[in-house]
Amino acid sequence: MVKALTKVIFKPDSQSTEEYIMIVNGQEYKKWKEGGNSIPLTEVVDSFKIFVSAQGKQGHLGEASKQQLENIFGSSKDIVVAEKLLKEGVAQNADRLDDDHLLKNLSHGDFRMDTRGSGARTSGA
Repeated sequence: MVKALTKVIFKPDSQSTEEYIMIVNGQEYKKWKEGGNSIPLTEVVDSFKIFVSAQGKQGHLGEASKQQLENIFGSSKDIVVAEKLLKEGVAQNADRLDDDHLLKNLSHGDFRMDTRGSGARTSGA
């Protein structure tokens, strides 16, 4: 099954290769960004996980560490980080996200998600 996917991408500065990414509900995010602050963040974000990619928005995503969040956002608290990332980030609609990307055995390595939409399954990680 293929799902529509909206990512909000935050780049700390123009020289940085790291990008911080959250997966959001595109319609709710648009309403929230346009001033619908009465919409709870739990309806806007898919989860409060912050992903990081050193290869740009099309690379492999790993979960950001607390230290990375502290350095970039000044806090590792999920609400604080989410609000800043959603306010200052840029939304991007991804081509697709296949459910079977998420069905690998996570005990065999770290959690990474490939959102390139190339049809490639996993990188063997």
